[in-house]
Amino acid sequence: MKKIRELKKWVEGYKKVEAICDELQLAYDFFKEEAVTEAEVDSAYSESIRMVEDLELMNMLRKEEDKLGAVVKIVAGAGGTEAQDWGSMLMRMYLRWCEAKGYKTEIAHILDGDEAGIKSVTIKVEGDFAYGYLKSENGVHRLVRVSPFNAQGKRMTSFTSVFVVPLVDDTIEIEINPAGISWDTFRSSGAGGQNVNKVESGVRLHYKFHNVLTDQDDEIVIENTETRDQPKNKENALRLLRSQLYEIELEKRRAETAKIEAGKKKIEWGSQIRSYVFDDRRVKDHRTDYQTSNVQAVMDGNIDEFIKAYLMEFGGSDN
Repeated sequence: MKKIRELKKWVEGYKKVEAICDELQLAYDFFKEEAVTEAEVDSAYSESIRMVEDLELMNMLRKEEDKLGAVVKIVAGAGGTEAQDWGSMLMRMYLRWCEAKGYKTEIAHILDGDEAGIKSVTIKVEGDFAYGYLKSENGVHRLVRVSPFNAQGKRMTSFTSVFVVPLVDDTIEIEINPAGISWDTFRSSGAGGQNVNKVESGVRLHYKFHNVLTDQDDEIVIENTETRDQPKNKENALRLLRSQLYEIELEKRRAETAKIEAGKKKIEWGSQIRSYVFDDRRVKDHRTDYQTSNVQAVMDGNIDEFIKAYLMEFGGSDN
């Protein structure tokens, strides 16, 4: 049934594009007969372009993992309170974007900043193609602004890393060695009911394994404080583990294909993918050169054009 729904979406998309193109041709014929205005033809043309691009965007999301949900981890960089505040702003931006898309979000774990903002947060995003869209956000995001936390009112630069991996579902088989798993429990902190700081509902999962990418022994550590129920948190932590292991498997496949995009920047510290310059009213993606002056709209979650520009340029590759 899932496969049928996917195919149906393609068939319906094609039929809609075919219909709108027929309407455009009809509008043009009527224009020549002076039955419609030039503005009406322009409107039909714009709608045709939009629907063709939407269909092409679907074509850029054809990989196995693209249709899955996503796990978004935001980690504030060096810079103290300013960087931690930037981390919370990015968290809000993604939560607003998810809300607009109708995606369900859950904060699996959050570590608050010392004075403001966050040190790190892990967000589960559930919904069709959440990973396909959000994979474009993988990398270092740079903020330049006059910091409200600086008494001299100096312009400061902060870096925050965003990591996005697919949220695996029951259709993805991932092998986990039970012998490599160990657990710690701890008391959750923050807002909640009477159990807060009394019951050890928070869990920390340690998974030791041989990493096929580095050919070395490795460890994944996942914390989950999503609910006040320890067994539920363990279940959620295991799902997040499967997501990270699936990402490693995907990286292995990409390496095996050896089709690395020459111009694509590596996801590493100091190699920012996007700059947000508040004073100059500019947000620019350094991979696609797409930029906008509407900084507030971007921070309110309007990042569709950045995602679209990335997918149109890089989405069709095997990487």
